[in-house]
Amino acid sequence: MTDPIITARDLVKRFGKNTALDGVSLNVEKGTVLGLLGPNGAGKTTAIRVLTTLIKPDSGHASVGGFDVATESQRVRSLIGLAGQYAAVDEVLTGRENLELFGLWYHLPKKEYRLRAQEMLERLSLTDAADRQVKTYSGGMRRRLDVGASLIADPPIMFLDEPTTGLDPRSRNELWQFIRERVEAGTTVLLTTQYMEEAEHLANRIVVINKGKLIADGTADQLKRQTGGSTLEIRVADRRDVGRAAALLAEAGVAAPRTDPEQGLVSIPAARGVDLLLETGRRLKEARIAVDDLGTRRPTLDEVFLALTGGETPNHPDSPDDPGSPGDPGPLSHAASEPEGTR
Repeated sequence: MTDPIITARDLVKRFGKNTALDGVSLNVEKGTVLGLLGPNGAGKTTAIRVLTTLIKPDSGHASVGGFDVATESQRVRSLIGLAGQYAAVDEVLTGRENLELFGLWYHLPKKEYRLRAQEMLERLSLTDAADRQVKTYSGGMRRRLDVGASLIADPPIMFLDEPTTGLDPRSRNELWQFIRERVEAGTTVLLTTQYMEEAEHLANRIVVINKGKLIADGTADQLKRQTGGSTLEIRVADRRDVGRAAALLAEAGVAAPRTDPEQGLVSIPAARGVDLLLETGRRLKEARIAVDDLGTRRPTLDEVFLALTGGETPNHPDSPDDPGSPGDPGPLSHAASEPEGTR
């Protein structure tokens, strides 16, 4: 195993009486995606701000690309791209001009930044709007442009803070594919997201933080196993049979069944997996209870998240992860991705 390209050890960050980070440690291996999940105010965005040199931790240590984020910020900034929760593009400029401006900030040759800007516009389905002012863009278009600006210099390390918020399903899938391609080419990504499906599709590992503390770390499968086993689900053909199906499962003596009469569903923990499935199928047939579906399933990542965080929901697009407080620099921007001395 190679040394991690992003490391954090015992990070602590306070804003007045609020402790945003309380001893958070994490590693990100080169060429992988780490998903950072947590409810509102968990500390996700504060962690990103520390790792991208926007703020300094009160204690602890972090490095990106082998450089200390507190003492070697200029070296860190030369290696990273950052797309924050809020689009940080210039509304007066066109989409193309925004992208070329970021290429200029990175001191790319004129021919190269123009070529890369065109490639980004094509890849993010913005060619038709390339020469319109950004103030005419929809929220989703601005989001895509923002991500493109953070990638214009082809950074080896990317920080994406809820990159698909506000995107329609098609645009989200396109961006997911774009991120996968970058990772396959060797880019390392630290991703915060409010979409559990997004974390499961993109992240090699997932870290869950709550109230500033790390509470879980592993792959999606590992977190599911940690939270609980499989569930047996029955969907009866006639909703009037929900009670009979539940009584039948209760007789098996495994646990108290859960029912959803409106959906015609009966579910129960399936510790015995296939054996319970076969036994249930036999019992249902003998009782002449017709079913539309019968099977076992593992917990969804949403269920894992709720179990780990005590029922708190993930971040909502209109609810900043870490509320502003004295000393808090406010929403993320591309500032961290600009080489020092160019702003």
